[in-house]
Amino acid sequence: MSIFKGDHTLQLLKTYLLAKHSRIMLLPFLGIILFGLFYTLAAINYPGGSWAKPETFSFSIRHNYLCDLLDEYAINGELNTGRNFAKISLGVLCGSLMLLWSMLPGILKGNKLSHRVMVISGISALGVTLFLTSGTHDLILRIAGLLGTVALVLSYAALWRSGYPVLCILGIAGLVIFGLNYYIYETGNWRSLLPVIQKITFVFILGWMMLLNRELYRKVRSSHREKNKEQHQV
Repeated sequence: MSIFKGDHTLQLLKTYLLAKHSRIMLLPFLGIILFGLFYTLAAINYPGGSWAKPETFSFSIRHNYLCDLLDEYAINGELNTGRNFAKISLGVLCGSLMLLWSMLPGILKGNKLSHRVMVISGISALGVTLFLTSGTHDLILRIAGLLGTVALVLSYAALWRSGYPVLCILGIAGLVIFGLNYYIYETGNWRSLLPVIQKITFVFILGWMMLLNRELYRKVRSSHREKNKEQHQV
């Protein structure tokens, strides 16, 4: 018995629901915006201190990492009053991107198995990321990074096959920047630049995700309009 039995029916049902309720596809877009809003609130309420300058006050774009906002205590020793905003932000982002990643095969051509692996690995990476507040920061980053890389590489191949070369190339560029973060973090080379590079990476990759979301929305809406025209012509 095929492990994909029923996939065709499920895909038809998903396509129908997305066409009828296409605004659902804008939720990841909204989630990314909310992520930025809540993380800004977290940064505003962060007491201060960075690994480069422990005694300073407030959040520093140049010296603080985004993960600093998730710690119970700020690096200067004070209780981190922005932590709850950061936790909400992380939850909203991961939930939104899980939804986007589950819908992504809707614009892609290719093998069902590779799509399934792409979706499972991507959602798993985001699920693991939710545990960044558990005190096992480095382990979580490595596991999520490995799963996320598998998901991204498979998505690039599928995007290329499906006629989205610009999205594919931008995605690869994002992965290269992402890899640079890991290289710096693991080796310590250019460590002073990492907080800024980390933020540039987030902006770039989330911007790419928003472009994916827009393309998914446009394709399903376009497909729905064509079907309506065909029904009216009959």
